[in-house]
Amino acid sequence: MDNWARTATRWAQITLAEDDPAHFDADLWLQLMRDSKSNATCISAGGYVAYYPTQLEYHYRSKFLADTDPFGTLVEGARSLGMTVMARVDPHAIHADAAEAHPEWLARDRGGNPIEHWAYPGVWLTCALTPYHREFLTEVIREIVREYDVDAVFANRWEGYGGISYSEAARKSFRDECGLELPLEEHGDGWPEYVSWRHRRLGELVGIWDQAVRDLRPHARFVPNLGALAARDLAGDLAEPVSPLFIVDKQGRHGIEAPWGAGRAGKRNRGVYPDRPVQLITSVGPEHQYRWKDSVAPVEETKTWIVDGFAQGALPWFTKFNATIQDDRWVEPVVEAFNLHATVEPVLRDLRITAEIALLDSGGNDHEDGFYQALVEARIPFEFVSDKVMTLERLRAFKVVVLANAERLSDEQCAVLRSYVEGGGSLVAAYQSSLYDENGSKRTDFGLGDVLGIGLAEPSRRVQNNYIALMDAHPLNAGFDGATRIIGGTHIIGVASEEAAPFRFIPDFPDLPMEEVYQREAPDKPAVVCTENAAGGRTVYFPFNIGAIFWEALQADHGRLIANAVSWALGKTPDVTVQGAGLVDVAVYTGDSGTAVAFVNLTNPMAMRGPIRETLPLPPQSVSIAVPTDRVKVRLLVAGVDVVPNVVDGRVEIVIPTAGLLEVVHVDWSEA
Repeated sequence: MDNWARTATRWAQITLAEDDPAHFDADLWLQLMRDSKSNATCISAGGYVAYYPTQLEYHYRSKFLADTDPFGTLVEGARSLGMTVMARVDPHAIHADAAEAHPEWLARDRGGNPIEHWAYPGVWLTCALTPYHREFLTEVIREIVREYDVDAVFANRWEGYGGISYSEAARKSFRDECGLELPLEEHGDGWPEYVSWRHRRLGELVGIWDQAVRDLRPHARFVPNLGALAARDLAGDLAEPVSPLFIVDKQGRHGIEAPWGAGRAGKRNRGVYPDRPVQLITSVGPEHQYRWKDSVAPVEETKTWIVDGFAQGALPWFTKFNATIQDDRWVEPVVEAFNLHATVEPVLRDLRITAEIALLDSGGNDHEDGFYQALVEARIPFEFVSDKVMTLERLRAFKVVVLANAERLSDEQCAVLRSYVEGGGSLVAAYQSSLYDENGSKRTDFGLGDVLGIGLAEPSRRVQNNYIALMDAHPLNAGFDGATRIIGGTHIIGVASEEAAPFRFIPDFPDLPMEEVYQREAPDKPAVVCTENAAGGRTVYFPFNIGAIFWEALQADHGRLIANAVSWALGKTPDVTVQGAGLVDVAVYTGDSGTAVAFVNLTNPMAMRGPIRETLPLPPQSVSIAVPTDRVKVRLLVAGVDVVPNVVDGRVEIVIPTAGLLEVVHVDWSEA
């Protein structure tokens, strides 16, 4: 199974509790794997608790283990179903006997005292820089891989104690390598050196564990849990060991997190490594700071998170904490969502996700959130490109690149973007994009000022009751009929420009007393700057925080303005359009002989304040797809029906009467 990282596309994870060996039902779990068409599984094996008869001293066995081997039973059962198998370990804490025998394994506070577990007294946190991780856990991994038929080892909380550990091993390593004492606090003296040193040491650990696995099973790999991080947050020394696939532990959403957050996980990883699989872990319980881990999330919430994830390329993975099922309401939505993936996978796996628009990933913030929401609402398919790997070659795959607020750009990155525009690419940028270098030092002017047709006149300032006026007729003014002005920003920048300005700021006026709330002066400074370039591309610049304020206030005019800017910058009819009522997240898959358009229905009464309790069926949706021939076949993959195509002027036009959570339109011209 050397290719397991690509063939393992639906993951079932069982995270065992210590008492599970006494009463868990292996047949129930294996039946669930069959029903959900899971082809891979991750099973608790060892670390904090061993769920197999380990022979290693101080590798704590479950006190309920007796003569059973639940890990081995599940491995054997999964193999009988032809599944990929991954063993889970967790080394972040140890029990009292091991702590007493090996005090050098423990994380320690600044006074040298061992650190007790914050949630469960009587067990102790480990330090990743001690022999516990480097030597003991390596032996645990070797034992598992030697004794059981597994394809990978997955480590949760593998970094040990998350704060600064003052163990003797950590002190000595930092002193020997950096010539310094460990920082006394975060961001204190020696902090940059500490961050770099710790990253290198953790990278070494991943390499040690990966080699231990491969020494025994050459096809197998060690895979660290990245938490909610994405591939963009990994340095190269960590990315290579986990290169077969990425696992993102963003198990759900809570509060006002957007339902498209699952799909963003797929885009963010693809923005760095477009050709490597990514799995998105979904918990069957709610994600909340109160950690109701042994509970059940609403049916539609669980289903939507899984489906939006895989529609945007983040393959489905569910996890259940505790193998005893007290509430089985999660089972049906997981089975349904996984079966949806199994239905569309035969078509989508031979295609690749593409888009004409790219959003530059600078690490995520409210500016990005606002642009993301606006593009989803406008049904504009788009991808991410990470600022970590931004090259001219990568950018040329897109017709428009969006900088939501890419403040920190190096001279080299600015040069790449400049070359992109000079080659005919279009750019949409907002607020302080390129106003700082990669180290956070402020420039005297925008690094991309010449590209955007602007010059810095006044630094950013906070404003209230701000408005922008519609000026001369321009495509960016479309859709605001009846308005002479709309809401502006809460942080604005003064810029000078000779280019077209379809919106201009109205000078400040009071918001109280109410009798004083009226405009005194005519619009003056540019609020939107548009340029058309000789090479064919276009640029749009917003000198205010349009993304962040849209995300905060969700005023429809801001979303419309963002969508107008991107559409104008594209300068053509999009290759794919999906029109109709409802909130829909769109992904476009392309290949040499076909295109598939996946749209996830996010329309629900709790769309921006979860959890989702009900998905409202979509009314009719009109889909238009550019095709190279009029000899095409069209099929709705989820509905399982063929559609008579209507090809007009090189485009397939179809109307979908309704859709539930997911539909995929597949246009095939392989027989043309």
